[in-house]
Amino acid sequence: MSSAKDVQTLVDHLFRHEAGRMVAILTRLFGIHNLELAEDVFQDTLHQALKDWSLGAVPDNPSGWLMVVAKRKAINAIRRERLTRSFAPDMDVLLKSEWTAAYTMDQVFLEDEIRDSELRMIFTCCHPALPMESQLALTLKALCGFSIAEIAAAFLTTESTVNKRLYRAKEKIRQELIQFTVPAGQSLSTRLDAVLLVIYLVFNEGYNSSGDNPVIRHDLCLEAIRLAMLLTEKPVTNEYPPVYALLALLCLHSARFEARLDIHNSLIVLEEQDRRLWNQQLITRGLHFLSKSADGNSVTAYHLEAAIAAEHCLSPDFESTNWNKIYDYYIALERLKPSSVIKLNLAIVTAKKEGPWAAIGLLHELEKHRALDNYYLLYASLGEFYQQVGQVPEAHAYFRRARSMTKSAAIREVLEKKMKR
Repeated sequence: MSSAKDVQTLVDHLFRHEAGRMVAILTRLFGIHNLELAEDVFQDTLHQALKDWSLGAVPDNPSGWLMVVAKRKAINAIRRERLTRSFAPDMDVLLKSEWTAAYTMDQVFLEDEIRDSELRMIFTCCHPALPMESQLALTLKALCGFSIAEIAAAFLTTESTVNKRLYRAKEKIRQELIQFTVPAGQSLSTRLDAVLLVIYLVFNEGYNSSGDNPVIRHDLCLEAIRLAMLLTEKPVTNEYPPVYALLALLCLHSARFEARLDIHNSLIVLEEQDRRLWNQQLITRGLHFLSKSADGNSVTAYHLEAAIAAEHCLSPDFESTNWNKIYDYYIALERLKPSSVIKLNLAIVTAKKEGPWAAIGLLHELEKHRALDNYYLLYASLGEFYQQVGQVPEAHAYFRRARSMTKSAAIREVLEKKMKR
C-alpha cells in the first residue's frame, strides 16, 4: 500500500501532465459547449485514483489507468444525460445509441485521435472572439492543467477574476456556437498566429515572471514548449515556419533556465550566469528548429528573437557576445514590430555598441513618451548605465524607483544588490 502523501504527489503530477490530453478527448466526445462536463469527469477520475491507490497498489501504468477509468466515467455520463443533453454534433446520434456508443468511444480514445483533440482544443481556446486574457486563462486551465489559484498567481490577479474570465469565455463559446475544430484556409493562418502568440505569452510569463513561485514559472515554460511541439506533429500546422521559429526561441531561452536561479531561488543576471549549466541538448534542438524555420519566404518577430537568443547561446562567455549582430537584429525587430519594450532592449544593446551615454539618451527619450511609466526595467536600466558612468546618486534613485515598481522578490533582490554595490 502506498502512503497517502506519495499518492497525492503522484495524482498532482498526473493532473498537471494528463489534463490537456484527457480534457481534450472528453471535450471531443461531449462537445465544447459541455466543457464543464469534460472537466468534471476528469476531476472525478482523479478523485477515484486518489481513493483507490491510497487503499491499494498504484498501477504499473497510472496514465493508462486514468484513461480507462475516464472512458468508463464518460460512458456513464452519456447514459445518464443523453435524454437531457446534446453532445458533439458529429457524435451525438452515435453516442446516444447503445449499438454504436461503445465502438465510437473506442475510436475516439485512440492515441492519434487524442492528439487531434488537443490540437482542436488549443485552436478553440485561441478563438478571436475571446479576449486575450480569456484565451490565456482557458489555455492554462483546459490544456495545461493549471488550477485557478495557479493561474491567478502566474498573472498576479485574483482567483475571482480568473473564474470570471473563464465563465465569460465559456459563455461566449456557447452563445457564438464556436466549433471545436481546427479552421481551414485563410482562417487557419490567422488563428495559428493567435495560437503562437498565446504560447509565446505563456512562456514569457514563466521566463520573465513577476510572480514568486519558481515551480509555476518553470511549468509555464514547459507547457508552452509542449503546446508548440504539438503544432509540429500534424500536417495541418507543421509546415508553417513561424512554428519552428517560436520553438527555437523557447528552446534557446529554456536552455538557460537552470543558470538563472541560485539555490535560494534568487535571480542571476545573464552576465553572471555559469554557462556550464546551460542545457546543451536544448541549445542544439533550438538551433535545429531555427534552421528549419528558414524554409519560408518571410521573417517574423519569432525568427529575430530566436536569432538573438542563438547569439547569446553560441557565445562561450558574456564578453565574447557578438553585440553588433544582436544590435542589427534588434533594429530589424523594431522595424517589424515597433514597441516601447523593443526600443528599451535596443537602447540596452546600444550601450554595448556605442557606450552607456548613448543608451542613457535613448532611455530618457522613452521616459519622455511615458509608455513605460510603470515598467521597472526602464528605470533599472537607467540606474545601471548611470552607475557605469559614475553618477552614483542618479543610479541609486533609478534603482530605488525600479524596485518600487515590481512585486517580484527575486527582481527586488537583484536591484537591492545593485544599490548596495
